[in-house]
Amino acid sequence: MSTVLVVEDESAIAELIAINLRHGGYEVRQAANAEQAQAALAGVLPDLVLLDWMLPGESGLQLARRWRADPRTRALPIIMLTARAQEDDKVAGLDVGVDDYLVKPISPRELLARMRAVLRRRAPQALDEVVAVGSLRLDPAAHRVVYEGRHGALALRLGPTEFRLLHFLMANPQRVHTRAQLLDRVWGDHVFIEERTVDVHVKRLREALVPAGCAWRIDTVRGVGYRLLDDADDQSLARL
Repeated sequence: MSTVLVVEDESAIAELIAINLRHGGYEVRQAANAEQAQAALAGVLPDLVLLDWMLPGESGLQLARRWRADPRTRALPIIMLTARAQEDDKVAGLDVGVDDYLVKPISPRELLARMRAVLRRRAPQALDEVVAVGSLRLDPAAHRVVYEGRHGALALRLGPTEFRLLHFLMANPQRVHTRAQLLDRVWGDHVFIEERTVDVHVKRLREALVPAGCAWRIDTVRGVGYRLLDDADDQSLARL
C-alpha cells in the first residue's frame, strides 16, 4: 500500500482528500503547515506528497524548492494543489521541480489518476501492479512470484525482504543499483544496517530462484552493485 502525505492547512479540504485517498487504497498522513510536513519526512519517506501552495508561514512552493535541494528528498514525488490557475503560477510550480500541478477544486477521480501517473513514472515499484520479466511474474497485491515455464506455472517461495528486493529489481530491469541505493529503496532510507546485508539477501534471492532456473537474472556488477537481467542477455555470460 502506497503512503501519501497530504500537506493542507484547511482541515475540511484535507479530510475530504484523505477520505478519497483511503477509498482509493492509500495510507494517508497529514500535515497542516511546513513545520509539520518537515517533521513527517524525518521518519520514513512517503511514496508521494500532495502539497498545497498557500500554507501558513513557509509556502508550499518554498517547501518544494527546499525538498528538491536536499539529496534525501530530491526524488520525492510531489503534486502541488492550489487555487492559483494562472499560467505563470503553474510555470513557477513546475520550475521548482514538482511532478504535477492541480488547480482546486479537484475531481477525486482526476486526482487519483494523476497520482497513479506520477507514481508510475517516479516509483513503479510502489504500485500494486503485476510486473513481469521474461517468464517471471510478480504480483505485489497477492505477494506471489510465479515462473511460467513450458510445463506449467511454478510458485516460488520468497521471504518478505527477498520479495521486496525482487520487486524493485524487476521494476527497474537492466539498471545497476549500488548497495546503498538498494538499502534506501528496499529497506527504507531511515533503516541503519550494513551494506553487506544486501549481499546476504541477494544470495537468498538467488537460491529462491534456483527451482525456476532464474538465478542467473540477478547479476553482480563488480565494484558497483546488482542488476536484474532481461531475456536479451545471454544466460551463458551471466554470473551466478
